[in-house]
Amino acid sequence: MAHEIRLVNEADLRRSVHLDLEVIDCIEQAFAKLSTGTVVMPPVLSMALPDENAEVDVKTAYVPGLDGFAIKVSPGFFNNPALGLSSLNGLMVLFSAKTGLVQAIFLDNGYLTDIRTAAAGAVAARHLAPREVSTIGILGTGVQARLQLIASAKVRPAERALIWGRDQDKAKHLAKDMTAALGMNVAAVEDRSQLVADSQLVVTTTPSKEAILSADCLHPGLHITAMGSDQEDKNELDPQILARADTIVCDRISQCVKLGELRSALESRALQDTSSVRELGDVVAGSAAGRRQETDITVCDLTGTGVQDTAIATLTLGKVKQSNAGTTLVS
Repeated sequence: MAHEIRLVNEADLRRSVHLDLEVIDCIEQAFAKLSTGTVVMPPVLSMALPDENAEVDVKTAYVPGLDGFAIKVSPGFFNNPALGLSSLNGLMVLFSAKTGLVQAIFLDNGYLTDIRTAAAGAVAARHLAPREVSTIGILGTGVQARLQLIASAKVRPAERALIWGRDQDKAKHLAKDMTAALGMNVAAVEDRSQLVADSQLVVTTTPSKEAILSADCLHPGLHITAMGSDQEDKNELDPQILARADTIVCDRISQCVKLGELRSALESRALQDTSSVRELGDVVAGSAAGRRQETDITVCDLTGTGVQDTAIATLTLGKVKQSNAGTTLVS
């Protein structure tokens, strides 16, 4: 019996799927599903290629109620820019959850991963940031810095945003772009501690291997989402930040103890155990508390989950069918 597979390249995906409230809601619902205990999500398969300054991650999840499940392969080859190539690429394959047949192949080069990662940041901000945010602070100048600011502003509209980067020229360029794109005042700053002091919602988006924020910058009514640490050797936050937070939330505790900021806090003994840590899905579902009062200091540790990939891939298939994007292959 003939079987159709939708093959979609990055250009068509960019035309069909955008970082909007529909995508944010989709990822929020996926986290809520994760809290039910019915999702099957194996540990991340992560492989380092040290000789090539590279890494490859494979993520997947089966989510009851969704028609498909995705397997995402995400290589990062960080010497590529010197060759005129992107450092990130990869693809997602969507299978039928009923038959196991391939439904779609998304040659997204990391685009769908970027979108679902930013959407998770928005979910964290929606449930953990103060209700009123006048300033959003972004640390980093890459793709996620841009997308996390866009996503944050959709759930916590702010008067201004501040951007810090090790390369001030890049920070200034991004601030100029974001001012035009968002219609808000976005400025580059040199002092990252002052950025935090002036912000109520901060997102760290760097691949740093040593802390870029110290606990001295904490203040009442602050929320920090750290999404750069997704490997065992990465670390953006001083472990004392987690120790002093009123609420710590992870996308998946079992991942964050190996890959995220939680790993650094436990290894340094700033935290003794994970008894006080909550999962984002439980906060979304209402079975765990998020921000209890406006003066709380909250931290969310995001390492990226397979449930996000299955959710975005399933939504994407509907979008590309609706727009008749891609090529249909008959197997």
